[in-house]
Amino acid sequence: MSDAKGEAVLDATFRGVPFAAPTPASRFPQAGLRPSHGDLALPALTLGEAALRANRALFFRYLAAHGAEVAPHAKTPMSPEIVAELRDAGAWGASVANIQQAAVLVKSGERRLLLANQIGGGTAGRRLGALLAAYPDVELSAFADSPEAVATLALAAETGGRTGLPILVEIGDGRAGARNDAAVAAVIAAVRAAAPRLRLAGVATYEGAVAGPDQAKTRAAITRLMVRTAAAFAAVRAAEPDAELILSAGGSAFFDLVTAALSPIVAADGRTTLLLRSGAIFFADHGVYAKAFAALDERGGLVIGAEKLKAAEAFRPALRLWAEVLSRPEPGLAIAGFGMRDVSFDQGLPVLLSIYRDGQEIAGAADDIVVEKLNDQHAFLRLPPESGLEVGDVLCLGISHPCTCLDRWRLVFGLGEDGSVTRVLRTHFG
Repeated sequence: MSDAKGEAVLDATFRGVPFAAPTPASRFPQAGLRPSHGDLALPALTLGEAALRANRALFFRYLAAHGAEVAPHAKTPMSPEIVAELRDAGAWGASVANIQQAAVLVKSGERRLLLANQIGGGTAGRRLGALLAAYPDVELSAFADSPEAVATLALAAETGGRTGLPILVEIGDGRAGARNDAAVAAVIAAVRAAAPRLRLAGVATYEGAVAGPDQAKTRAAITRLMVRTAAAFAAVRAAEPDAELILSAGGSAFFDLVTAALSPIVAADGRTTLLLRSGAIFFADHGVYAKAFAALDERGGLVIGAEKLKAAEAFRPALRLWAEVLSRPEPGLAIAGFGMRDVSFDQGLPVLLSIYRDGQEIAGAADDIVVEKLNDQHAFLRLPPESGLEVGDVLCLGISHPCTCLDRWRLVFGLGEDGSVTRVLRTHFG
């Protein structure tokens, strides 16, 4: 809800908000709230502002050194404020996974989007067309991996009164995407047949869909996918010899392999933008992406010009979950007030980073305490029997997989270097 001036007004119907009465969002920084002091209604999710800025600066340096741009995937935070900050820092635009996400961003003022997914059939096409009609100044490019997908996008262009809607041929394995040369040729032919409503604008893929636990097999699978992507790009270039094109790939785990494979193609072509879609990289984590960055370091590290950095050290986890200890029912067990509704668990459980009592960190208190399992609203912490953990202690936890943690929250609290709330970010996951 908003007040008469349009400012967001928050109350206890939002998790984390400690005020029962409706309170303007601007009041939160003024209140000096610190989650380590228990000042928020726990559990609460926070975003370290300094870590976010550092990750952004680091990744943009990497992009510049490799001749690439980025359309950060908005599905990670679904925060128009963060998307706008990334655009202001130099992002090409933003990626979205569906029409709802596109609608959120265009309503907030974004004007260049990459619809990085298939959208379905005629009903979805008409819905996308209505969005395009409502925002005629929005530049939207979309993926297609079949003639049926092309037909949907042609319907969207017709409904939206558009000509020349840019279409990227999606190449895939393990998920969506054209699987062979014949499928690529069919998409190219369908797009050309749909002119002037549609136009060929490039090629896209997603290497994360072929990843697995074996690093050697993953690297080989990504290499094969990049070879197929390069072949598809050559076919699109042959069909559009003079057009400015996009070559898009790159999540947050294997972007180094993508740039190594595709940067030479883009450089040789001279009329193509290498466009990564990394989103979670700006948040990092203490789990799946920490492991991904360690694997990147094993492949040679984060290379920026003549500089080589350790990605696992250079990227800083920005998200923290805060919760209280609710019960110490057994010597080796504590129950904390968070669960599957509050934190991601699909790619690893959260890890305990630190413990606070009366606003002060208890040195070493988090050692040897492990989050063992989650219920809906409870976490089971296994700890040494002699642990001094008490009911009411405040826990600070690192998360694994930002995408499936952020989507559990309607509010995320930005934290300054002193640990106090600097702003309140709304998310819009629908």
